[in-house]
Amino acid sequence: MNATPPHEAKTRYLKDKSTDVTDSTLSNYQTTLNVFCDWLTDKAGVKTLNTLTSDEIQKFKEWRLEKVKTITLKTDMTCIKGFVRFCEQINAVPDGLHQLVRVPKPNREDEVADSILTSDEATEVLSYLEKHEYASLRHVVFSILWKTGMRRSALYGLDKADFEDGSKPYLRVRHRPETGTPLKNKTRGERDVRVSGKVAEVIRDYLRFNHPDKEDEHGRTPLLMSSHGKRCEPSTIQRNIYTVTRPCHYTGECPMGRSLDECEATSYNTASKCPASVSPHALRRGYVTESLNAGQPKDVTADRVDMSHEVMDKHYDKATKNEQMERREDYLVDI
Repeated sequence: MNATPPHEAKTRYLKDKSTDVTDSTLSNYQTTLNVFCDWLTDKAGVKTLNTLTSDEIQKFKEWRLEKVKTITLKTDMTCIKGFVRFCEQINAVPDGLHQLVRVPKPNREDEVADSILTSDEATEVLSYLEKHEYASLRHVVFSILWKTGMRRSALYGLDKADFEDGSKPYLRVRHRPETGTPLKNKTRGERDVRVSGKVAEVIRDYLRFNHPDKEDEHGRTPLLMSSHGKRCEPSTIQRNIYTVTRPCHYTGECPMGRSLDECEATSYNTASKCPASVSPHALRRGYVTESLNAGQPKDVTADRVDMSHEVMDKHYDKATKNEQMERREDYLVDI
């Protein structure tokens, strides 16, 4: 076997995976493997991987479980198992070692995230934006995410030219990895997404009054741009959603009774610390749930948001038992 240091093998693995996964997935791999390789080097004294054993991997798993939830550990250990398999292929670890990497199996409750924005909450937010932040960047970001259910990464990749402003307005979602905006499911995730006249009006006025109308380094004009003329980063989209979904932002009151003068979550950069604020993913879950409750067919919803039925049922449809019963009502036959 080769005497390969952990971080050297990590670098080779990430380079090998770079053509197979999106930049965000690669970044997640890098984060996980940095923790793993640092632990091997600093805690376990593993200088080269030819001495790595399944016992040391198990000890890392036990150490990691003290710091993260089971669902996060599952993701970490799945990544590490793939890394160890790659290390077998470059003759850096004993053959078959990856088979001894134990990936935890969280129960269903651990796997399913519950954060969701409800229709009532979204209506309040939109009313506030319509009155106080009309056609702002934040208004456009919230309107598109709530009304289409698209991923943050898909919204990030939209260009000004992707907005088709006609009698039936829509947004073109396209996979453009060569210029920095890949889709999670690559070309399979490409689609045209219809938007309502109201959403189109907000986008139209944003482009007319508040959009810098500049090109990025690739000669593209992003739909979402900062005041400095740069494509809005995913983190900017996220911070705007955390900010606008704080109840104190759109109602002026804190449902938890906090003093707004003393609360740590009242600034743009700390809004995520508000227990009542939500991430963009909560809007995606809310859209899926509310669309199905309204009678939109599952196939239509799945295609619109680029999602499988299995993932939709397990992670996104947050309907109550009573709401699920109401959905079935129109299809029941008395026999």
